[in-house]
Amino acid sequence: MTDVNPTPAGSQEPAGEEPTIIRDRRRIDPETGEVRTPSASSEATEATSEPKLETETDDVAADPGLPEGETEAEGPLAAELQDELLREKAARHNERERFKRERSKDREASIGSVVESLLPVLDDVHYAREHGELAGTPFEKIADKLEAILGRYGVETIGAVGDPFDPSLHEALMHVEAEVPEGSEGTTVVQVIQPGFKIGDRVVRAARVSVADPV
Repeated sequence: MTDVNPTPAGSQEPAGEEPTIIRDRRRIDPETGEVRTPSASSEATEATSEPKLETETDDVAADPGLPEGETEAEGPLAAELQDELLREKAARHNERERFKRERSKDREASIGSVVESLLPVLDDVHYAREHGELAGTPFEKIADKLEAILGRYGVETIGAVGDPFDPSLHEALMHVEAEVPEGSEGTTVVQVIQPGFKIGDRVVRAARVSVADPV
């Protein structure tokens, strides 16, 4: 049966309403009894007349406040990944700095062990210089080379006449009455009994000295 409700002849469509479109969708032609074959134009018309179904992805819109190509869901994830990356970089930087400090301390400790083993030799060189037994001899050049080599490794000699007394660098074996260099304002080293040595901030041995106060 054809669902047709034709408009009576002579009647007019109500003003403002679209005209009624009647489509005969019967597959059998009632007049010829043959099977109808849909035309390409009619299929295209029906295809275009079908309402478009919107999928859920059509409703997803990018946040205008986010970078191009990034959705609202990706914003917090990107921030979290960026924060994690910064923390990882900071951890690696701190690890490198800690390794450098430890390596420097290990190096100083190794050099300090060598200096400690050479203390008797260095003391003999000091005593020979104090008594004038080193000047002009072949051993003077050897002593100079030894001190130059230690200097290249950061070894410094502690203790000299006229130095202000420093308990962290000097060990006062005697407190005597003696003249101190002009301009001295406090306890001053007046004699070096045994020189001291240090590497950077690490004191291998404090200098053993005699000190005096300004009069």
